[in-house]
Amino acid sequence: MNTAKRAVGEAAAARVEDGMRLGLGTGSTTACFIEALGRRVREDGLQVVGTPTSFAAERLARQHGVALATLDELDALDLAFDGADEIDPALNLIKGRGGAHTREKVVASLAEQFIVLADPSKIVDRLGTRMPVPVEVVPMAATPVLRRLERLGATPVLREAASKDGPVVTDQGFWIIDADFSGIDDPDALDIAIRRIPGVLDHGLFLGMAHLALIGQEDGSVWELHPK
Repeated sequence: MNTAKRAVGEAAAARVEDGMRLGLGTGSTTACFIEALGRRVREDGLQVVGTPTSFAAERLARQHGVALATLDELDALDLAFDGADEIDPALNLIKGRGGAHTREKVVASLAEQFIVLADPSKIVDRLGTRMPVPVEVVPMAATPVLRRLERLGATPVLREAASKDGPVVTDQGFWIIDADFSGIDDPDALDIAIRRIPGVLDHGLFLGMAHLALIGQEDGSVWELHPK
């Protein structure tokens, strides 16, 4: 665990107040937050409840003693914390390298404040310059969706599992196509175009959702970024 991730995890946990309902994101930086949150639960008697965005986040929260609830039990969240793969100056995001972006988007949409946790390497001037857009698809529609993404200007690739043969399977039982656009000129138009493709469940563009980004530095400091 590097210093930047640990620092931003601690800073995020310090923002949590007693009685809050929290969205618990997925990924290595958010894992630092969940660990720090669990420490506050144990040492400070903090009473909170969290909704995890993946099976991995659920296991981690239970490991650190964070009480959990489903969205059947909670109609809104006070704060949601999650990482990002790219962050532009308006705090638009690309997410989904961990394959949990659909659940992450649902949870973030229910939060009064959605806070992004990251390090400086995730900041870009334009979305799509470093990372592809993950697109979650019904398995039987993978080939037609690949073709449609090509017509939108992407170089799309079905994400393959690292430790087994075959595609990555999400918590929903879907597959992921990584669509490389080599820079996105109009994220809002692309958002609409991808969502209109039959067989697509959701994608990794998070537009106009983040209220604040906490950027951890290797010296242990944390910067705040607000939408421009």
